[in-house]
Amino acid sequence: MSDLVTVTINGKECKAKEGEFILNIARANDIFVPAICYLTRCSPTLACRLCLVEADGKQVYSCNTKAKDGMIITTSTENIEKERTSIMEVYDVNHPLQCGVCDQSGECELQNYNIYQKIERQDYAVRDVHRPASVWGVMKYDPGLCIVCEKCVTVCKDMIGSSALSTVKRGADALDPQFKASMPKDAYAMWNKLNKSLISFDADKCTDCGECISVCPVGAMSSNDFQYKANAWELTRIPASNPYSSDCAMMYYETKHDSIENNKEKRIYRVTNDSHYTSLSGAARFAFDYSNKVEAKDKIAFDKAIEAFKNADTIKFGSYITNEEALILQKIKETLGIKLVNTDAKKYQNFMEDFSSISGQNLYNGNLKDVHNSNFLISIGSYLKSDAPNVRYAFNNAITMNKGAGLYFHPMGDKTVEGFGKKGKNIETICHKVASEEAILYFILDQFGTNLPEETASYLNSFKENRTKTVVETIREQITEIVKDAETGEEKEIKKMVPKKVEREVEFEYTKLLDLFGSNEALLETMEVMLDKKDNFSLVIGEDVITHKQSSNLAKLCGLIEKYTQFKVIIIPTQTNTLGVSLICDLDEEVGSKVVGYNQKADFELSALGDGDLDMPALNQQEGTFVNIDKRVVPTNAALPYNGYVLNDIANEILGIDLDEDDKVKYTIEYTKELFDGIEFDKLDNYFANDGEEHRGYEIKSQDIQANDEVGQMSEIKEIEDVVIYKANQINQFNEFTALANQFKDDKVALIMSSDLLEKLELKDGDKVEVDANNEKLELDVVLDIQISGNIAYIPYYDKNIASYKLFDGYRFNKANIKKV
Repeated sequence: MSDLVTVTINGKECKAKEGEFILNIARANDIFVPAICYLTRCSPTLACRLCLVEADGKQVYSCNTKAKDGMIITTSTENIEKERTSIMEVYDVNHPLQCGVCDQSGECELQNYNIYQKIERQDYAVRDVHRPASVWGVMKYDPGLCIVCEKCVTVCKDMIGSSALSTVKRGADALDPQFKASMPKDAYAMWNKLNKSLISFDADKCTDCGECISVCPVGAMSSNDFQYKANAWELTRIPASNPYSSDCAMMYYETKHDSIENNKEKRIYRVTNDSHYTSLSGAARFAFDYSNKVEAKDKIAFDKAIEAFKNADTIKFGSYITNEEALILQKIKETLGIKLVNTDAKKYQNFMEDFSSISGQNLYNGNLKDVHNSNFLISIGSYLKSDAPNVRYAFNNAITMNKGAGLYFHPMGDKTVEGFGKKGKNIETICHKVASEEAILYFILDQFGTNLPEETASYLNSFKENRTKTVVETIREQITEIVKDAETGEEKEIKKMVPKKVEREVEFEYTKLLDLFGSNEALLETMEVMLDKKDNFSLVIGEDVITHKQSSNLAKLCGLIEKYTQFKVIIIPTQTNTLGVSLICDLDEEVGSKVVGYNQKADFELSALGDGDLDMPALNQQEGTFVNIDKRVVPTNAALPYNGYVLNDIANEILGIDLDEDDKVKYTIEYTKELFDGIEFDKLDNYFANDGEEHRGYEIKSQDIQANDEVGQMSEIKEIEDVVIYKANQINQFNEFTALANQFKDDKVALIMSSDLLEKLELKDGDKVEVDANNEKLELDVVLDIQISGNIAYIPYYDKNIASYKLFDGYRFNKANIKKV
């Protein structure tokens, strides 16, 4: 069977993957087909029916009709245009005439398609009914504007994985029966459903990502903070990358002047994205409020900063910085001969070095596209919902769209992940013992490895034993029945086969690795069901593994898995630019006695929060690049002005002491050409093509590393008998900057737990407790999280003024004593 088919659309020959929908083929070849309800990467809803085309003489919906080789397709016929015109007239029935104040005006698909179809009259009518607006978390829903295209429902289910939205029935007058006879059939069918439907919301499932706002083609869904604040045509779109997590998803800051009185002062009004190609977390979409407003350069503070650098023995920084800034810090380290400390990136750097010593490559071999395209996935060591939202989206999308299956290993139960599919069929969440990831990785090698090194194979065999279990089978047994003829009364013997359930003992090979992480043979049976007809595998490795006490051996096991199994491996960079920093900087382990901090607590602080000794710009005020989870160098642009000093000014003083003013580096992005492939910032591409191919920056090519197969044996897994706490942020919280977002202002650093643990500890939501761990005590409020389960509580760490991170000793899990106060 060929991988490609050839179809002809409007006389143009087009090649596409076998099984691709006609609509996607048309779009990839710049052929326009109207469609309001279809969203690339999600399942067709058939709600709008505008995408009608004629294929081999038959009228079909291009959004859910797969192309066949040799197919002849026409996108417009007289009958199709009648249907489309009637459909648009139906959408206009009772739609409020408030375009002048509607948030979507100027980019509204209803407006666009009315113009495209040249709608100049209205042939249909039905009495309207009152449909009150609602506030749903971060958004407002106006059912009077809603055209029930179901895009929001689809993206929430097929991409985000929350399934917080659904289509429900509403009260309405019945359509006049004469319309059924007189209207084109698709237009009538669409109207009949539209007239009786609206969207419903389940607050308990929502994760406040706002992707439903992004996909809404009209003004029915809008952000609480944006509604009635600006018109689309007033806003300037500035392409950027998500500054809060390592997906670095493409997005747009949309800015305009702050007010008529202050026309020069720009501010960000909203963040948008093109949901056909990429999705955003709630942090990326809503946490744009803060920028460091500096009126002028503070020369006194700058001179003190230069003196502090010259006297320091350490620069301490985090990974929420650009590649260019990381390179500047590395150059300062080399010039001054001081330490460069980034705890986050150093752990990742060490992990990748150990991984590479086995895999033979300095980078992992997978990316988010591989995850989206997989049909069997495993996630280990990541609280996906909070740690890496876009990885979570890809995980769910693969299960939903590819008839895939996934195993999610994590000690804390996540009800959102449990909802990705049907338990035991296409999703299984395994709440394993804390710190047992070594056993899990060895288990994966045992189940999926081929041609393993002799020492590893022998070690795995040492865990195997033969066991027996009782299975129930259905057999067919022949029986004899005496049947009396109804007419003659004669009795006859009839033989027939009937099903019969029987029990029997079977022997099977069992691995005691299952016992080590708290599972049993039921997992083997589940995997057997899940793996049927699966051929595309992805393994996601998260921060729990990277910060583990045995991280070195865990990294080597991940290297073995990449080397000896079919899995594409993705090792999630833990902060926005963790991967970039780890590739650019020569990092040190220990902090010295005189420390300069960049957005870190230190003796002298450079801070974008405005709370340090010298102000620095926030990431939405900077040009530069990140290295994202896909190992791509991607650009981001400044949305707002910044009038203070930047890191480049400090570099010019320290690195360019003998340079003339004209020879000093004027802009930070002049360092971009010194990175990786040496491409200048202004020459980096930054777009998605119609076929979905990404043209953003460039991908860093993996380098060969001398490798071996030497891994260690498992360390002892010690049970934690006390309450277990876990270092994790709430959904959409990543650092001090997301904490300043208006949409998330009610979040706080707290002891957050499930209803199960509340009951076990005899606590209630709102209680105040003292948490005693790692020789530190911290008083926190108790907060209920209805989306988690089990007996592990988590504590956020995004606020640098609340030292919650001190409750942990480097690993994300710890035991704690909890006392009510």
